[in-house]
Amino acid sequence: MRMLVWGAGAIGGAIGAYLVRAGHEIVFVDRAVDHVDTIIRTGLSITGPIDQFTVEAKAVTPDAVTGQFEQILLCVKAQDTEGAVHALAPHLTADGYVVSLQNGLNERVIAGVVGRQRTIGAFVNFGADYLEPGLVLYAGRGAVVLGELDGRYTERIGALHRALLAFEPNAVVTDNIWGYLWGKLAYGAQLFATAVTNDAIADCLAEPAYHAVYIALAQEVMRVAVASGVTPQGFNGFDPLAFLPDTSREESVRSLQEMVVFNRRSAKTHSGIWRDLAVRKRRTEVDAQLGPIVAIGMQLGVSTPLTARLIELIHDIEEGRRMLQTANLAELVVLL
Repeated sequence: MRMLVWGAGAIGGAIGAYLVRAGHEIVFVDRAVDHVDTIIRTGLSITGPIDQFTVEAKAVTPDAVTGQFEQILLCVKAQDTEGAVHALAPHLTADGYVVSLQNGLNERVIAGVVGRQRTIGAFVNFGADYLEPGLVLYAGRGAVVLGELDGRYTERIGALHRALLAFEPNAVVTDNIWGYLWGKLAYGAQLFATAVTNDAIADCLAEPAYHAVYIALAQEVMRVAVASGVTPQGFNGFDPLAFLPDTSREESVRSLQEMVVFNRRSAKTHSGIWRDLAVRKRRTEVDAQLGPIVAIGMQLGVSTPLTARLIELIHDIEEGRRMLQTANLAELVVLL
């Protein structure tokens, strides 16, 4: 297959490198000039406990893209989705599609620009980090799921699935991609909570003192999902049914414990959210990921006070008004 990978960071770099190695024709697009230059000069390297290799690859900045592509993998931060889709749209064939390999409900944004028929949904939960120009850490395997927005199985999604098996042999196609995306939003809310501390994901989720916070955050998201008519799907230890409002605390804690086990197996100890705050000192995806939960909740009459407060805490840290520390979680405890 001939694909454009728009965003060559953690997700796009990891998946794209495997696709190149499998013989697919991949062109990477990234706005980081030093990253693009390094890929051109010395290739794109994958490191970590899963695999270590380097591939020769084509790479350009967004302003230098030429030609049209039937398949475009969108791998940018959620807040950059709309701008990226407008930039890539001229390079998408009339019968082509954009795949959102991102966090959040970005399929809605993509479909609003290029059309629903030219949008494919995807859910990924593997561990990866951009380390430096030309180098991506592939830290731990996780779920990779593809799905047409209307749930149909099509020839194009079958071909895409076969291609992505080169990256994740357990990748699957689903008729309920929205269920996975909403499930990831609930888990994502928990990850944002862990990111207001300096502790590892597994250590945060394992701390009994804050189990009630993680449970209540996921319950808020699940209430909005159910009110939206979505049937949430589980993955990698996260069981959305364990966070429905009428579920016992024991079931919720069990799912948290399974997520602790999953995260302890990964060489990626902290979330990409934490890296944005603590290492890269840049804005996170909080508005693009958690903002829609609050907005949709308001439309449906579902209250989301914990999610709204968590967004405020992340903004405080982004703007230097608050330090990363476990005590930040107390700001959520008081709302329980």
